[in-house]
Amino acid sequence: MSTRSFDNIRNFSIVAHIDHGKSTLADRLIQQTGTVAARDMSEQILDSMDIEKERGITIKAQTVRLDYRAEDGKDYVLNLMDTPGHVDFAYEVSRSLAACEGSLLVVDASQGVEAQTLANVYQALDAGHEIVTVLNKIDLPAAEPERIKQQIEDVIGLDASEAVPISAKTGLNIEGVLEAIVKRLPAPKGDLEAPLKALLVDSWYDAYLGVVVLVRIIDGVLKKNMTIRMMRANAVYGVDRVGVFKPKMLEVKELGPGEVGFFTASIKEVADTAVGDTITDDKKPIAEPLPGFKPVQPVVFCGIFPVDAADFEVLRSAMSRLRLNDASFSYEMETSAALGFGFRCGFLGLLHLEIIQERLEREFNLNLISTAPSVVYHLKLRDGETLELHNPADMPDVMKIETIEEPWIRATIFTPDEYLGSVLKLCQDRRGLQIDLNYVGSRAKVVYDLPLNEVVFDFYDRLKSISKGYASFDYAITDYREGDLVRMSILVNAEPVDALSMLVHRTRADARGRAMCEKLKELIPPHMFQIPVQAAIGGKIIARETIRALRKDVTAKCYGGDASRKRKLLDKQKEGKKKMRQFGKVEIPQEAFIAALKMDS
Repeated sequence: MSTRSFDNIRNFSIVAHIDHGKSTLADRLIQQTGTVAARDMSEQILDSMDIEKERGITIKAQTVRLDYRAEDGKDYVLNLMDTPGHVDFAYEVSRSLAACEGSLLVVDASQGVEAQTLANVYQALDAGHEIVTVLNKIDLPAAEPERIKQQIEDVIGLDASEAVPISAKTGLNIEGVLEAIVKRLPAPKGDLEAPLKALLVDSWYDAYLGVVVLVRIIDGVLKKNMTIRMMRANAVYGVDRVGVFKPKMLEVKELGPGEVGFFTASIKEVADTAVGDTITDDKKPIAEPLPGFKPVQPVVFCGIFPVDAADFEVLRSAMSRLRLNDASFSYEMETSAALGFGFRCGFLGLLHLEIIQERLEREFNLNLISTAPSVVYHLKLRDGETLELHNPADMPDVMKIETIEEPWIRATIFTPDEYLGSVLKLCQDRRGLQIDLNYVGSRAKVVYDLPLNEVVFDFYDRLKSISKGYASFDYAITDYREGDLVRMSILVNAEPVDALSMLVHRTRADARGRAMCEKLKELIPPHMFQIPVQAAIGGKIIARETIRALRKDVTAKCYGGDASRKRKLLDKQKEGKKKMRQFGKVEIPQEAFIAALKMDS
């Protein structure tokens, strides 16, 4: 079997930290190669979702094919994958990298190397990529290209002497980037005569075409009317159309080795198109599938419930449609005494949770309420069984539990020197263990091990506020470690409220319980009877607040006369209040739930 390289093809992705200009550079490359007519061009053309444009972040990796005539007069086909920079969408990055041979590393010439620059570069190097360094924003007054080149060599260990200086915003030296791609990135290798072998990079649902599948061809040819087999799902389909993205869909006759494109095949179920699967010819299948991708492990769980119970079915269909487009989002049904029917959902992080919730509310017109985010705990029971706990309300009896393990992360934080003290204090307050602290130029690089449940609430927001937005943060889950964790329940009028129960570290329980009770005291409106609000661990009450009763003046109609008459009326009222408290239902408004769950703010 002869492998030959396809000299005129280059597959590359753009990796960088958030806001260093990946999507803007992609716009300029599309413009420079004339792929999109000037009248159709828009800012961040590859960020197709409204939410991406508004927040200025990339959520889904996108691909586009560019035709470029180089200085040597040869025509090249460039397949560009624009990837997200945010840690919550790292799985999108790993998929895009698997389909390419090289990467453009974009570094902001004024900000320098940030936490996720490192994380994404290491991912690209692990994927065996050739890397071309691009220094962006050199038109800014604060740009220091020479210092940043030195920083890239010191921190990442890449030779930055040939870094391409550009300004993606003004379009300065974009030609230099295209020439570097053609000259310095390798061409893909493959065998045209071999049976079809293709990697399934992504799939999404289109209302008109059914499931659209994005593929990278390794060997062989994919053409219309072929019968293909998905090796993992063992599903067989006939191909209806084959094409490439320019960013709009353009049909072509066939895709050969090294090419990236899409096909549709009347696939009804996105479940059949597992990301990372191998696609082969049904008549001449290959023996071994490609290694594929690691399955996505959700990190953060929370319950999502419709505010109006009648919207439950709408929410169910909305979730199944979102799941088609986002393989890392998982959900299952659950019920709650306080909130009714809803779903327990798994996400890759808090930004992911926020984006999914916003998409559900926007795209499907739903009013939603979400419970406090929690992480996955491993419980070892005394009878030798191990359980995964997603929802603190489902925790078994404490007597049955041997140990509880919680996930820990390795966090890398870059911060300017003047905020270092505050950053270290924040990490210590969150039970962090310092692993490393060193300096990269004038900025400190801090490495900490932190328990994930201390990070999911508001760690990122706190970090940004104490460093005035200058600190950058990246993390990876390392392992599970045993912790002294307890379940804290909130009781309102002696009734436990399941939506507010949470697992906390024993040392933090008192403070968390007190804060929760104080907050609920403000939020729950007074009733005709006194309401105790308590935080409890098992049978032990650790904090209490009392909501005073509304009081009717029953003695108003007594003027003069015997004091025992007043006493009798007051005793009668007291009895009535006691009875009311026994049978009275406390109405906790929805707003109180939402505000209580945002407690750490």
